[in-house]
Amino acid sequence: MTTPARSPLAHPPEVERIHRQVLSDAGLDAYTLRTSDGAGVHTFERGVGPPALMLHGSGSPGLLWWPLVRRLDGIRAIVVDRPGFGLSDPSAAGFGPSESVEWVGDVLDALELPAAVIVGHSMGGLWGLRFALACPHRVRGLAMLGTPSLPGTRAPLPFRLLGTPGVRAVLARQRETPASFHRFATMIGEGGTVGAHPELVDLMVAVGNDPVAGRAVLDEVGRLLSPWGLFSRTGFRRDVLVGEAELGRVDVPTLLMWGEKDPVGSGHAAHRIQGLIPNAELEVVPGGHAPWLGQAATLATTLVDWVQRLGDW
Repeated sequence: MTTPARSPLAHPPEVERIHRQVLSDAGLDAYTLRTSDGAGVHTFERGVGPPALMLHGSGSPGLLWWPLVRRLDGIRAIVVDRPGFGLSDPSAAGFGPSESVEWVGDVLDALELPAAVIVGHSMGGLWGLRFALACPHRVRGLAMLGTPSLPGTRAPLPFRLLGTPGVRAVLARQRETPASFHRFATMIGEGGTVGAHPELVDLMVAVGNDPVAGRAVLDEVGRLLSPWGLFSRTGFRRDVLVGEAELGRVDVPTLLMWGEKDPVGSGHAAHRIQGLIPNAELEVVPGGHAPWLGQAATLATTLVDWVQRLGDW
């Protein structure tokens, strides 16, 4: 008897195993949503209250949110894996602006939610921003952490290398290890925080060796970063830069939660972004690109208070 070959679109068994383990240890049940094209979206929830859709960054799964989500009392936190990441199916549509807007709308439709708060980290924040600009009637509020391509932000060196042809191909063939992940965490300002979350380190190592997620990272990086990023001021493609005028058109309550030493943009950059978005609030905390890893309690309090001040639903 032969064993059926696994689909090239399937995540490796080790990635599935460690996701199930982290979910089980946290007492969480996951389920799969279906978007309009039939693709599966791996999802878990915690809490009761106003719905908040949590969008993770590039290269990480939704479970990286867990240290924050576990403290979000009074919110229905809905954590999804974006296409190709975590345990979600990859996308045939790609990672362009229109595709990301359609995907977020599809997810809200699948959840039967006419509107929700959108909370996005890094590229997830950019997806949330695009959706808020395109469909403000479906966004009760927008919270962003370390969002790239905004005024005053720059791509850190590790990401610029991923955007460089030739170098990107070499890096894509490297195996992720705990040591290499810790080096990466240090580069993004979180070298002193990840050690408090050993289960997430194991998860990120497994995800870093997932060819499905690897292709998603390269697809997204190709959309975001300039192939000449090592020589440019920001490292981003010009056609993805969000201008001051676009931020001025954001018509939903906005919360910026930012690591003071985020290499994508410092606290100074966050203050500049706040000044460009009408009705924006800002919380700057010690930390880097994933500040909730070290400041989960502070950021959870900030987020819950802000959501509750948005008023009745």
